[in-house]
Amino acid sequence: MGPAAALDEKRVVQPPERNPLAVFRFGFSAYKRGEKGEAVEAYRYAAENGQVGARWKLARMYAEGDGVPQDDYEAFKFFSAVAQQEVSPGSRDESYVSDALVAIASYLKSGIPGTPVKANPALAQEYYMRAAAAYRNATAQYELGRMLLTGEGGTKSVQQAARWLQLAAEKGHAGAQATLGNLLFQSGKVVRGLALMTAALEQAGPADVGWIRSMQEEAFALAGESDRRTAIALSESYLGTGLE
Repeated sequence: MGPAAALDEKRVVQPPERNPLAVFRFGFSAYKRGEKGEAVEAYRYAAENGQVGARWKLARMYAEGDGVPQDDYEAFKFFSAVAQQEVSPGSRDESYVSDALVAIASYLKSGIPGTPVKANPALAQEYYMRAAAAYRNATAQYELGRMLLTGEGGTKSVQQAARWLQLAAEKGHAGAQATLGNLLFQSGKVVRGLALMTAALEQAGPADVGWIRSMQEEAFALAGESDRRTAIALSESYLGTGLE
């Protein structure tokens, strides 16, 4: 990650609580109070002394320009430091590593202009696979399914794509539900496919509503009246009890 900015330890936290975990917690409290400059200093100290959560938080702050200048390459370096940790599934730091793997994969898909990070879809797919398989990350499962569906970064496999999309869809991932639903609809499974797209539309975030609505409305227009009614009823079941 390179040398971090100097930290005035006395200002950040008083002895005897100068251990990395205590400083990390102090940084979190400072962040919640809106004192982001102080939080960054605390996170840097904690990160330099092995706190995975502090490294992850710095990565997110640089990725989003939150309290620091927006810098994707700096974020990439911190995410990479997190991803290098040997963290077992189910452990306290699992979510940090899982999210870092997804973030790195996203950067690798398109590269970071003006930096050594070049577009490498094949490597991106490997990072998604690690997060999807080892940590069961729904976003990674969805992105991996999309890449396999088109052959981006490797061999195209509709069967494997459907498997990963199904796993993400079962976790309530709207994009995965819509993509899997469209795949099923196109393969002749009209009712289930339309039901999945309809359920996805109901719970999609603002960034996904547009493309999911377009896909769902097109399928809805092509389906017969009986299939529409059955699909709507099935979508309500999905929303209430989840996918079977």
